[in-house]
Amino acid sequence: MKIIMFYALEFSWKPYQKVLASGEEAPEAKALSKAVVIFYQVEAEDPPREKKVVEKLVKNIKWLARKFETKTIVLHSFNHLSTSKASPEESYAIISKAKEKLKRADFELYETPFGWLNEWKMYVAGESLAKVFKEI
Repeated sequence: MKIIMFYALEFSWKPYQKVLASGEEAPEAKALSKAVVIFYQVEAEDPPREKKVVEKLVKNIKWLARKFETKTIVLHSFNHLSTSKASPEESYAIISKAKEKLKRADFELYETPFGWLNEWKMYVAGESLAKVFKEI
């Protein structure tokens, strides 16, 4: 899995085009402030090591959220971080498990519509830790 994490003073998205038949119907646009925004890509080699991938993903998200004292998290599927891609079903299964763990830890969790192309605006803080890339 590859992730880019941002601390966004402002982040908004608007659904643009449905690209997966399994994508939700007519999702809403949303705007948030002071959020950790995670652009992620689940890779083909991740499903067999799902437990470790989920644990490391959640650990990294919690770490950055603590640094900026926020409980607001946004997950955004971004399949441009690697040439290796898991199937949409495998990706969704892994992210669903991570979401469960984050919710149990009392994070306010949002997700851009899975299976949709989205327009988005992001205003990222200037600190070095406001932009972090990780390979999990």
